[in-house]
Amino acid sequence: MHAYYADHFVLPLPEGHRFPMAKYRLLRDLLAQQLPQVLLQVASPASDGELALAHTPGYIQAIAAGTLPAAAQREIGFPWSEAMAERARRSVGATIAACRVALREGLAGNLAGGTHHAYADKGSGFCVFNDIAVAARLMQAEMARDPGGGMGPPLRVAVIDLDVHQGNGTAHIFRGDASVFTLSLHGARNFPFRKEAGDLDVELPDGCEDDEYLHALEQALDTLDQRFAPGLVLYLAGADPHVGDRLGRLALSHDGLEARDRRVFDWAWQRRVPLAFTMAGGYGRDLADTLQAQLTTWRVAQQYHARWQNVRP
Repeated sequence: MHAYYADHFVLPLPEGHRFPMAKYRLLRDLLAQQLPQVLLQVASPASDGELALAHTPGYIQAIAAGTLPAAAQREIGFPWSEAMAERARRSVGATIAACRVALREGLAGNLAGGTHHAYADKGSGFCVFNDIAVAARLMQAEMARDPGGGMGPPLRVAVIDLDVHQGNGTAHIFRGDASVFTLSLHGARNFPFRKEAGDLDVELPDGCEDDEYLHALEQALDTLDQRFAPGLVLYLAGADPHVGDRLGRLALSHDGLEARDRRVFDWAWQRRVPLAFTMAGGYGRDLADTLQAQLTTWRVAQQYHARWQNVRP
């Protein structure tokens, strides 16, 4: 199974910054040690043209040149640097690469990504560019031509966002786009405090535990099944619904997170819909909890990837 990363582009964060940048390198190390069948590959950067499928040219240029107004940079939550801009491009590139492989092999993933708070013209909440939106639109563009050389119907993409925070940027970018379905399960009282209406938003109370969460997920997937038939799933497998997350406010156990992942991977597998996944959020009080949750997601994904390989022609 292919896995794409860009953790060697390290953001020079100030001492005491609350974003756990080390988690990406640590996850890559764990995958190399414990899941050697996962093929780790460096992600290529997304081009200006690819980013422009979901972002305004002015915003793309401001990130490249470091000319965002101070308030806009603070909203992102990272100080600008060349490494920040490069890493943001490569995080998008990793999701693009994972989507391309998933459409061929059934499953692939990004060791980072899930930057769902980025809007077309601004970043927010540790999100610079919206990898989900760029990848979805690029896959639609690449899959648009039919074998006869004409233009076929657009690839239908379902975004299953199970980060603890609502994917407000993704919902805003795809508002009114019938070819993309945005589903989000998130904390009702968590960031962003002003939500954007997606196609299906499920708000959960503080302290929500495994049974309540999994019941809500089952209902949401049933609704998705009734309303939309995707040709590609983009799954944000956030570790931040875990009970030990500093920013989560929900109370899922590791078993609950594994059951969540299995349900999503199985939903796509049963319908033979290719799936690309990203790690999205994870801010454990003990970083080992975040890494355990993420490693479990990759273990489950590897099991479903093996199923896909058994049915390939």
